[in-house]
Amino acid sequence: MFINISFAPVEAAFREFVRSYGFIFDAIKHVLLQGFLVPLENLLRSAPPWLVLLVVGLIAFHATRRWLPSLAFVLCLYLVGCFGLWDKLMSTTALMLVSTAMCVVIGIPIGILVARSNGLRAVTLPILDVMQTMPSFVYLIPMIFLWGVGQVSAIFAIVVYALPPLIRLTDLGIRQVDREVVEAATSFGTTPLQLLLNVQLPLARPSIMAGINQTVMMALAMVVLATLIGARGLGETVNQGIANLEIGTGLQGGVAIVLLAIVIDRITQAYGMDARQRRRLLYRGGGLPSLVRRAKPGEEA
Repeated sequence: MFINISFAPVEAAFREFVRSYGFIFDAIKHVLLQGFLVPLENLLRSAPPWLVLLVVGLIAFHATRRWLPSLAFVLCLYLVGCFGLWDKLMSTTALMLVSTAMCVVIGIPIGILVARSNGLRAVTLPILDVMQTMPSFVYLIPMIFLWGVGQVSAIFAIVVYALPPLIRLTDLGIRQVDREVVEAATSFGTTPLQLLLNVQLPLARPSIMAGINQTVMMALAMVVLATLIGARGLGETVNQGIANLEIGTGLQGGVAIVLLAIVIDRITQAYGMDARQRRRLLYRGGGLPSLVRRAKPGEEA
């Protein structure tokens, strides 16, 4: 009744591709691992915890301009240290920073190109739809083929999984810039590059920051799965709890990831808002629960 459709040729072609060009992926792996991830992870793990907490507090205050939420964020990370998971927190943070930086470097330029071409947008959006609906486990398989089991495979799996929101919201933010503003800037003789850098990107900043926020959250959601292919960090604690049926261990790792998510989410959202929106987001309803509440991108104060 059914025609047999086999994906064996796809697997064979993929294996041959890796066999022929594996040296390129090995070079990328070496640069990414030894040039970025390992030094950053060593720096974070060797830094005194009080210094890391101080830096996080200063960054949070710069984003929110409020001491209360800044202290709450520091307290969240301090609690993770009280769980005995500080080193794993630093490993996860290093993995997140490298993955997010790669998403930003790749996603924002693609979003800009998509915003400037309707034809490219028509091709890109279905691809992004497939990327967002594909089960996250599927991303792990090709990464193991390309880079083997380890941190680099985890980074690229996270990047592929977390990239679509940033491309979408960069495209959306630039397209939503008021046409009259663009026409006024053009009438004054601005070049396309000046228009992009001085008009469109600044006005699209809330949408782009919302995209970065969503990318970071999706990357953090991938942390637990990434440990299955060699990533270190808080996901190891969760998987240990699952493997050994240790409810306390799994809950400890899960709570630590949630606390890290709260800190990252609030800080990245605050950077995408003006002062009035920050006050409304951080104090609407009052108390720590308001720190967990998510504001809609582009919400008016």
